Amino acid sequence: MKIAQIAPLAESCPPRLYGGTERIVSYLTEELVRQGHEVTLFASGDSITSAELVPCSKMALRLDPAVKDMTPHHVMMLDQVARRADEFDVLHFHIDHLHYPLMRPYRDRILTTLHGRLDLPDLLQFYSAFPEPPLVSISNAQRRPMPPVNWLGTVLHGLPENVLPYRHVPCGDYFAFLGRISPEKGPDKAIEIAARAGVRLKMAAKIDAADQRYWDQVIAPMVAAHPNVEFIGEINEFQKADFLGNARALLFPICWPEPFGLVMIEAMACGTPVIALAHGSVEEVIDHGVSGFVVSSVDEAVAAAKSVGTLERQAIRARFEQRFTAERMARDYLAAYRRLPALQQAPQLDMLAIPASEDAIRMPIPSASLEVRAVSAA
Repeated sequence: MKIAQIAPLAESCPPRLYGGTERIVSYLTEELVRQGHEVTLFASGDSITSAELVPCSKMALRLDPAVKDMTPHHVMMLDQVARRADEFDVLHFHIDHLHYPLMRPYRDRILTTLHGRLDLPDLLQFYSAFPEPPLVSISNAQRRPMPPVNWLGTVLHGLPENVLPYRHVPCGDYFAFLGRISPEKGPDKAIEIAARAGVRLKMAAKIDAADQRYWDQVIAPMVAAHPNVEFIGEINEFQKADFLGNARALLFPICWPEPFGLVMIEAMACGTPVIALAHGSVEEVIDHGVSGFVVSSVDEAVAAAKSVGTLERQAIRARFEQRFTAERMARDYLAAYRRLPALQQAPQLDMLAIPASEDAIRMPIPSASLEVRAVSAA
């Protein structure tokens, strides 16, 4: 199958530092290549891939001080995609909705994965105006605010099995917070939970310009007031393995409709349990009492923090391998690709056999339904 993956340009694929969407695009691209498909990646020029790379910017736009507005760069990328669109069986977009008007001539082979939150009023208007393009969600919870649209399925994220090594016995005695310093991620709650549980907290997080005031006025004073809290800053993929693997638990005290939460399965890959507030996708990702604890309040999180040692790290890693590998993610996306009109009309196309477990994705999914089967075989 000839597949184009169209990534955001804010980060490279994979990102050097923080970046969830681009990391997933990279993992998917590499796994599709490994499975024998011909993949072309439209991404920033500093991306590293075994696919054919079409560089659409000199470097990750977030790291380029000369870039003030990312939109023109994405429009130029779309022009490159349009020039080559006839070469591909599938055009898989990961840039939300920028491509909709430009890609109408190729709508029979386009799939769009929505990676962000969908509860914003402007998006309701937009997707009401464009209900036909095939979409994939990254959790069933992500779909709840949407009008009726053409959902092909839900594909939960996955990681390569060896990207984060399993750590049977962590050598650190701390809780980990990994992500962004922003109100919706709950860094203030993480500090409170760790302090009340009497456990050190290490915070590895980036601070966006939009959240600088929140850091200055809320989180930085809290860090300064709690000697058990260490702020590390933004870390890279190599540092992440030790940071997560040596933690007693990952704290994920979000207070927003998280579409997925990649850090949860990164922790699980290391065998590290997760303590998470029950918002967004959390209950789809964490198996309560097995891979972590799903709680409804800070008080419950503190209680869970004192019981986290009862969870078996080997069982957490096993649950990751069962549900959240890149191999499973790619298999699910291939099943979604086969439902696109262009591929249904081309039975002569040489494609991998569809495992029996994927039969359910061929069945029409009611667009207005919130009770949607995840494509994951879990």
